Amino acid sequence: MNIKEVSQNDKEILDQIVQIHIDTFQGFFLTFMGKGFLKQMYRSYCLHEVSGLYAALDENDVPLGFLAYSGDMSGLYRYMIKTRLIQFAWYSFGAFLRKPKVFMRLVRAFLKPSESKREEKYVELSSIGVRPDAKSKGIGSALIKELKETVDFSDYAYINLETDAVNNEGANRFYEKNGFALERTFVTHEGRRMNEYRFRGDLR
Repeated sequence: MNIKEVSQNDKEILDQIVQIHIDTFQGFFLTFMGKGFLKQMYRSYCLHEVSGLYAALDENDVPLGFLAYSGDMSGLYRYMIKTRLIQFAWYSFGAFLRKPKVFMRLVRAFLKPSESKREEKYVELSSIGVRPDAKSKGIGSALIKELKETVDFSDYAYINLETDAVNNEGANRFYEKNGFALERTFVTHEGRRMNEYRFRGDLR
């Protein structure tokens, strides 16, 4: 297995990452938005200056898992709106027709990064997924290790992530095993109880 930083030109890898996302996050909001929306989103991680997308590849360069991150979530969302508004609007319209309530959920999703601004600069681990047939092989931990080694902790205070607090014991144990400490628990507008974790560079 090797870990590759994905570029916008890795179209086949991006398609496979989208499928891993769908398989990993069944029933989640972003999955409901559809493949086209997800592909535009993950492509934006590749293009934005302080964001990135990693893929863990097998010996045939087929993705086993992925990790998306950003050193400026607000900037990333502004970039998405500035450069891909028409594409996101098109895919969002399709989701809106299937479920009209999705509109306000989408608005809150795009406003969330500005609502969560903090004094310190930090990196958001925004998405990580492993192919169902490749779980429990250390792939997720290898992706997180790559991110830890990439982040300049003299510039960023910590790596941050959020995950469901309820019926999600495996994911919570996974992040704790990889050195993340629980910072707080909160409830979203949709009533989801979430855990926020942080990894600080001085703990390496």
